[in-house]
Amino acid sequence: MRQRHEFHVDSTRYLDNHGKPLGDLPPLAEDSDRVLAAYRNMVLTRTFDAKAIALQRTGKCGTYPSVLGHEVIGTAIGQSMAKTDVFVPYYRDQAAHMLRGVSLKEMLLYWGGDERGSANWPECPQDLPISVPIATQCCHAVGVASAFRIRGEDRAVVCCVGDGGTSKGDFLESINLAGAWHLPVVFVAINNQWAISTPRSLQTGAETIAQKAISAGLPGHVVDGNDYFATSEALDNALERARGGKGGTLIEAVTYRLGDHTTADDATRYRTAEDLKRAWEKDGIKRLQNWLHDNGHWSADKEKALQAEARALVDKAVEEYLATEAEPPTAMLDSLFETLPVALQGQRERIANKYRGGES
Repeated sequence: MRQRHEFHVDSTRYLDNHGKPLGDLPPLAEDSDRVLAAYRNMVLTRTFDAKAIALQRTGKCGTYPSVLGHEVIGTAIGQSMAKTDVFVPYYRDQAAHMLRGVSLKEMLLYWGGDERGSANWPECPQDLPISVPIATQCCHAVGVASAFRIRGEDRAVVCCVGDGGTSKGDFLESINLAGAWHLPVVFVAINNQWAISTPRSLQTGAETIAQKAISAGLPGHVVDGNDYFATSEALDNALERARGGKGGTLIEAVTYRLGDHTTADDATRYRTAEDLKRAWEKDGIKRLQNWLHDNGHWSADKEKALQAEARALVDKAVEEYLATEAEPPTAMLDSLFETLPVALQGQRERIANKYRGGES
């Protein structure tokens, strides 16, 4: 006897590339305050992003990963999460960080090489630091979610990972554990089509990234990551499911990385101008702006005022960042361990003596 098992992965999109509804919108579209707040955060994120790149180009910031093209996804994450949830980010989550309460100055400090930029976020002290290693944060996410389940807490974890990261064992092992242990964790795989210079087509033979959830016993969903309503609805539902004790979810948010991988990259070496032009035509910020205009929530004057406000906020953060006194050289050892190993204590003392002008 043969038995056939059927699985499916749904895909959701509510707005076309011009912000026109393709059908009925989800109920959250009626919450104009939430939608307007989302749009403002997207604009602020893009303004911050451009300034951070300019700072790096002028030697005032370290290597920086542009969030261009990710603003809708990060904003949806930040709005859907509860204050008591825990965010486990990767390195392109600036939009979500802003809504979690991380200041623009703190983000500039982090990318400027100052550990104080991620050492203690007062508004979200249990959120994990930015993860630059690929997919290792997924393991941390299931660890946090395990603690919530063991304690019986009504909390959830959101973990972001890039499309390239979903090909790593860290990710696959983590979703497997999330399914086996029924953990309250939402994995958001941000499919921006590029793992640095490796295109999506060469990363995996799977038709979707979301279908990888099936092997772990999790529901998998594909959303248009440039569609605010589709992305927010998926996150709202997944987080409600997680907090309600029904387990985890994998959401594949499809977008396009509109900038270089980081400021150390030159994307013109591996992608065409035509591909980039087509991606810009799907821009999620412009799409939502058009919808807001069409529904009487926005105007040219409001847009001008918002752009000015965003520039002022970013400029103020830059002033504060540049005015921050540098930490002493010993700081390079102070955030590595809870207790500094004996082998490094001598090094630290020699660095401190040299910094104070003492003998080496």
